[in-house]
Amino acid sequence: MTNLGRLYSLLDDVQLPDTIPYSQVSTWELRFLYLLGRHHLTGEDRLVELGSGGGGSTYALALGLRESPVFDERRGRLHAYDFFRVGKGTFATEKFFTSGRKPADDNSFLNDFRERLEPFLPFLEIHAGSLWQTSDPEDTSPIEFLHIDIAKTPRVFRCVTERFLTRLRPGSVVLHQDFAGPRLPWLHHSTGALLPYIEIAGPPIRSTLAFEVVRPIPEDVLKSIAEDTFSVDEKLALISAVQDRIDRDHTGGIPFKPVLEFAKAYVAHYAGEHRRAWSLAKPLISDEYLSRTRSDHFEQLRKAYDEDRAKNGGGGSRLSRLVNKALGR
Repeated sequence: MTNLGRLYSLLDDVQLPDTIPYSQVSTWELRFLYLLGRHHLTGEDRLVELGSGGGGSTYALALGLRESPVFDERRGRLHAYDFFRVGKGTFATEKFFTSGRKPADDNSFLNDFRERLEPFLPFLEIHAGSLWQTSDPEDTSPIEFLHIDIAKTPRVFRCVTERFLTRLRPGSVVLHQDFAGPRLPWLHHSTGALLPYIEIAGPPIRSTLAFEVVRPIPEDVLKSIAEDTFSVDEKLALISAVQDRIDRDHTGGIPFKPVLEFAKAYVAHYAGEHRRAWSLAKPLISDEYLSRTRSDHFEQLRKAYDEDRAKNGGGGSRLSRLVNKALGR
């Protein structure tokens, strides 16, 4: 069992306060964050949360740190990064406002966040705005804990890689909160590239994958991740390596093997290989979880495939069209 794995046995016994702010992550994930703060993290190196949202995850982690016998509030710091506003490109919800909807004249919920996290402000540093603007490219200080709930686009993930993953050391803990999102395949193939240097804690906690760095990560590996130099085939192989390590989440509700197979389809889709993307996605329609929760994903890939076929004269030669028809493509 990994150092983090021992926390799983404590999950059922965690009782979080009713005052915890609204969060888009599950109660299980909030419990795990609390346990990390309470029983694992020291605060000797940087504690970083990328994508704090309305504050629920920040609150759970900070509460655990406050109750930790080793965390020193006078020296340790929890860094919270977010736009702290709703609007195009922020992936935020109006539920992050205390009223449940944004005021007519303001799209920032930063003050709401501060009010909710008031008990922890003495050791909480808030970084509001674009991650490219609020993170320091010259900061090389080691990171003990990195919670990634912000990498919704390849551009943002590049920032995460260049300015945060490069600061991981053996013993660093990373949480990928969006690991159940097929549309974010960079999370999956980058994890595949990191497998020789990390230990996965155990089954994902709902959509969160937790791992600990156990060996120094070579600079060339991080550069390849940041610059997205892997070919489509290499990315698919890296995701397959992750599929070999994880199955269902801790609660048994999310089947990660088909989720990751769907992520492979998006690797091909983003590369413009729409026929290949649909050939990977189509067999997954029969998966109960994916058909129930990701119907819009299937529609997106099928639409791209149909448009690509139409653009290319219905799929090529008469023979290839007959083959495609026979295969139901």
